[in-house]
Amino acid sequence: MSTSSSTETTDAEQAVELMVCDASASDADVGVAVTPSDEIAPLLSPSEKPKINIFAVSYPRRKPREPVTETEISPLTVFILWVWNGSRYSGLLCMAFSAMIYFLMEVISDVFTVQPIPLFETTFTRCTIILILSYVWLRRSGQPIFGPAHARNILISRALMGYLSLFSFIYCIQRLRLSQAIVLSFATPIIASIAARFILHEKLKISDIGGLACSFFGVLFISRQLLTTQAVSEGLFKAGEATILIVKGSHHIFAVLVGLFSSITGGISYCLIKAGAKASDQPVVTLLSFGILASPASGLCMISFEGFQLPSLYSFLLMIVLGVLAFFAQVFLARALQLEKTSRVAIFLYIQAALTQAWALGSSRIVPSFGQFIGCLLIVLSVCYTMYIGPDKETIEIAYSSVV
Repeated sequence: MSTSSSTETTDAEQAVELMVCDASASDADVGVAVTPSDEIAPLLSPSEKPKINIFAVSYPRRKPREPVTETEISPLTVFILWVWNGSRYSGLLCMAFSAMIYFLMEVISDVFTVQPIPLFETTFTRCTIILILSYVWLRRSGQPIFGPAHARNILISRALMGYLSLFSFIYCIQRLRLSQAIVLSFATPIIASIAARFILHEKLKISDIGGLACSFFGVLFISRQLLTTQAVSEGLFKAGEATILIVKGSHHIFAVLVGLFSSITGGISYCLIKAGAKASDQPVVTLLSFGILASPASGLCMISFEGFQLPSLYSFLLMIVLGVLAFFAQVFLARALQLEKTSRVAIFLYIQAALTQAWALGSSRIVPSFGQFIGCLLIVLSVCYTMYIGPDKETIEIAYSSVV
């Protein structure tokens, strides 16, 4: 069947006429025979092979991209990262963390009783753990193991000063009462602030001097009761007769001088930690330099003066835990000195004394007194005032731009 159309045009309208014709009649007139096989014949003969071009190749479909899932970070990790470098108060918070870790070490040592371990053996274990963990930290972070070349003289001096401070303090606590040695050690923040004025040319403001003095007087109020209690218990004085303990004897005077020497070298070591951390842009390098010197030196002293005593498994595990905590306490301390002015962060070291006193009062190991309350109050007030005035304006930019 075929169709044809004709169009007629008039002045008024256009008409379209559709005419239907029979296909068989049209084909018969032409003389062409149409068979069914011709109607379904393929366009290409079987002998002809299709040519393949780039448009004929079928490409595999791309798999839909899987949605990227972000790794969940625990709130504790987020908080630690914020303390480390996410706040303008990071320097102050890092020092507070260091003091609290030292307090935690005291609590663990007080709660878990172990066999008596020689002091140099404990020091050797702790310094060795600090050395190993510092090396692993630097290797994993891709930092130079021994620090940049321009900072190595500072790192060597820091290791030497830290070694002298540590071993003179060990001699001090072997010759003096523990409370007396602790009072002398808490003079280190004051000496560090004074040394930073001359070595690092930091400004020592009146607010910093007042905070340090207030905190140190708080330590004196706390330690006064401890000194009197120890003197009465050892029979040096009768209860109610003595309120001030006077150290007598040439060997005691020499021990006190050694304790002062420990505080002086410790204060200088703080300044060198700050200088080394800023020069190398990595506070852990200062720990590695200290461990390289202190670990073999303490091992030599252990063999020469005390000998090695094999600890039990329980004691060894406790020594490992305390060594790891000491490493993190030193890391936070070095980071605080890197970010903030020495005299400002040094005030936060006295948090340890206030927390230790609160722990002793809470565990009913000592009888509370008015002097202890005043001492803790002075420390808390100085720390709160330092947090209120905030970090030093010259170091605010470092807290944001320093990345380790």
